[in-house]
Amino acid sequence: MALPEGALPLVVGTALVLSALTLVLTPLLSAIDPATDTPAKRKAEQRSAEIDAPSTAVDALREIEFDRETGKLSDSDYADLKQRYTREALAELRAAEQSAGVAATTAAVTAQAASSAATALDPVEAAIARARADVRSCGVCGPRPEPDATYCSSCGRYLPEKCSACGTSIDLVGSRFCSGCGCQLAAA
Repeated sequence: MALPEGALPLVVGTALVLSALTLVLTPLLSAIDPATDTPAKRKAEQRSAEIDAPSTAVDALREIEFDRETGKLSDSDYADLKQRYTREALAELRAAEQSAGVAATTAAVTAQAASSAATALDPVEAAIARARADVRSCGVCGPRPEPDATYCSSCGRYLPEKCSACGTSIDLVGSRFCSGCGCQLAAA
C-alpha cells in the first residue's frame, strides 16, 4: 500500500504534535489523578509545607512583608501580624541573647579555671604562658620571633610595649615613663 504524495510529512508532523501534547499534559493530568493521590503522599506534602513554614518569628516577619508587597496580604492584616510577630521575635532574640551570654560567661570561667589549674599543676605550661606573655607583636605582621625587638623585622614599624606595673600600652617610640602610672620603663 503506497502513501499518497505529501502524506509522509503530514504523518510525521502529527506524531510530533501528539508526543509534544503528551509531554506537556502528563504532569498536569498525573497531579489531578485520584489514583496517585495517597495518604502517604499527602503526609509528605504536609511535611514539606511544615519545613517551608517559617521557623522563627523573624522569618515570619520577612514572609508577611513579602506577602504584603506582592499583594497577598491586606494592610490591616499586615499590621496585626507584624505587631504579633514583632513581640515574638523580640522574645526569641532576648532569650537567645541571654542563653548566649550565659554560655559565653560559663565558657570564659571554665577556660580561665582550666588554664590556671594547668599552669599551677604543670611547670612546662607555666613556662609556655610566660613566654607567650613576653612575645612582641606587630600590628601588621603579627607576633615577632625576636623577644627583645623594638622594631618589626619585616615592616620596620615600632612594636608597642606594655607597662609591667599597670599594663598600659606604650606606643610612643623612646618613651621612658608610662603614661598611665608614671613608672619608669625598662631601659632599652
